[in-house]
Amino acid sequence: MSWMATGRYGLRAADTGVALVQELINTRSVEGAPDLLAGRGSAQEWWDGSIRHWAAVRGVAVPQGELSDEDAAALRRLRATFERFVDSGELPAEAVPGVTVTLAPGADGVVRPVPTGRGPDWLASALWSETLLAQQSDTWSRIKLCRNEDCRTAFYDASRNRSGVWHDVTTCGNVANLRAARARKRRITADGDR
Repeated sequence: MSWMATGRYGLRAADTGVALVQELINTRSVEGAPDLLAGRGSAQEWWDGSIRHWAAVRGVAVPQGELSDEDAAALRRLRATFERFVDSGELPAEAVPGVTVTLAPGADGVVRPVPTGRGPDWLASALWSETLLAQQSDTWSRIKLCRNEDCRTAFYDASRNRSGVWHDVTTCGNVANLRAARARKRRITADGDR
């Protein structure tokens, strides 16, 4: 088991459970890759792989049952909410209904959040729990969207000073830097013609 969406872009997943947020965002269609939440079938395949992977790592059970077409649509809305939140830190109040989480002590004495609900509600519970834990451990700011507008994949910024802006400097970074250099050259040429 692994991170299906994040893995298809060759990205490093976050070192903690907040990789679930990264994974959900990376279900989007980027550079010709299919949207993994486009329909019930592909959403179920993603759920069966990535969500079960996260649950196994965290030691929690995934609720039984198949996803419906409505569930796939709800997962896409949840993805849009988290994309916006990661990108800008903003959330419209109506986009985030309250979620329920159970706190359960483990045999090791560590209290862990356990998602509740079914389907998209269960996933929202898991995502907000991971967001809270990442904010408390100061790793939330390491989950970013690539600055390349044609890409926007979610990546884990492992740089020491958290200054990463591209999911891959050699692809998205070089393209952006080349565009900026050409724009500067055009501007200098235009200024020289005056």
